Amino acid sequence: MQRLEAATGHRLLDRGPHGVCLTTHGRAFRQYAAEALDLWARYRSDGAADDDLSGHLRVFASVTACHTLLPDLLTPLRDAHPRVSISLRTGDAAAALALLDQDEADLAVAALPARIPATVLARRITRTPLVLVQAGTVLADEEFTAAAEPFVLPGQGLVRAAADQWFRDLGIRPHIAAETDGHEALLTLVALGYGTGIVPDLVLQHSGLRARLRQVTASSVPDQLTIGVCIRRADVHRPLVAAAWAATQPGRADRLAQL
Repeated sequence: MQRLEAATGHRLLDRGPHGVCLTTHGRAFRQYAAEALDLWARYRSDGAADDDLSGHLRVFASVTACHTLLPDLLTPLRDAHPRVSISLRTGDAAAALALLDQDEADLAVAALPARIPATVLARRITRTPLVLVQAGTVLADEEFTAAAEPFVLPGQGLVRAAADQWFRDLGIRPHIAAETDGHEALLTLVALGYGTGIVPDLVLQHSGLRARLRQVTASSVPDQLTIGVCIRRADVHRPLVAAAWAATQPGRADRLAQL
C-alpha cells in the first residue's frame, strides 16, 4: 500500500487506532481500479489480442461479382478479423488488373487472362461461358447467322478479345452497332434492340433485365471465361492482404465454383 501511495502521490488510507478508512483520493482510486478491472475482463471475454488484425482492405470487383461472389468470398475474412474494414469499388472488370498494378486496389475479382502477369498472384474461383443474347423472350424461327447480325460489344477486355477471336474463327467482319464500358450497360442496349450482345452467363443470370432478354442458340460460341481473385505478388506478405488471400483457399473457392 505504501508503494501504491508513492506511485499515485497521494495518501489513500487514513490509519487510526480503530482501523483504516479510505481518503478522498482513496475512494477515487478505488473507482478507477474497478473500472480498469472491468475493462480488462471485457477485453478478455471478447477474445481480443494485441496482434488482432486490423486495417483497411481495398477491393475491386464488377457489380455482378459483388452480388454473386464477394459475400461468400469475403465472409471468412470478416468472421476471422472483424476489425478489418473493407472499401469496395465497382466498375468495368477489364480495369481490375490495371488497378492492382497502379496500387489502387489490394484485391480484385475479375476474369483472368490466359497469361497472368508475373507481378500478380491469381486463384480461380469459378468459370462462366459466354452467351449470345437478344431482346425479347420468344426465339425467332430463323437460324442465327452472325454475319447478318448487328452486335453490341464491350469496348475492351477479355470478353471483347474472345468475341473478336470468335469472329475471326467464323471468318466474318461483324457489324458492331455499339460498344460499352461494362456488361450492365451492354445488356441495356441489347434490351433496347440495338443488336446481339456477348456477355458472361454469370452476368446474364443475375441481371435485372433477364426477363426482357433471350439467350440465342448458335452452332458455336466464344470461349468461356475463368473468374479469379488477384493480388499483387509483392503484397503477399502484408498481414492484411495475406489474410484476404487465405480466405480464398481452394476449399472455399471450390464451393464458389459451384455457383
